[in-house]
Amino acid sequence: MKDVKVLGPGCKRCQTTEDMVRAEAERLGVPVRIDKITDYAAIAGYGVLSTPGVVVNGKLVHAGGLPKAEDIARWLTA
Repeated sequence: MKDVKVLGPGCKRCQTTEDMVRAEAERLGVPVRIDKITDYAAIAGYGVLSTPGVVVNGKLVHAGGLPKAEDIARWLTA
């Protein structure tokens, strides 16, 4: 199971990022646990200055703007 954290204040882009991760995981058949992190101190702790951010299994893989579906697939299958 992949542990995914979506970092952001809960804006539309953050919600869209969460939806994209969930849809790609379902398409690939990869089980995921998605946590939304909205606390600014926790987000800053990952070194994220621009949201949304995505952390997979403890590693920051994306920050700022919407990720591409092919990138999400690569993160989930790595």
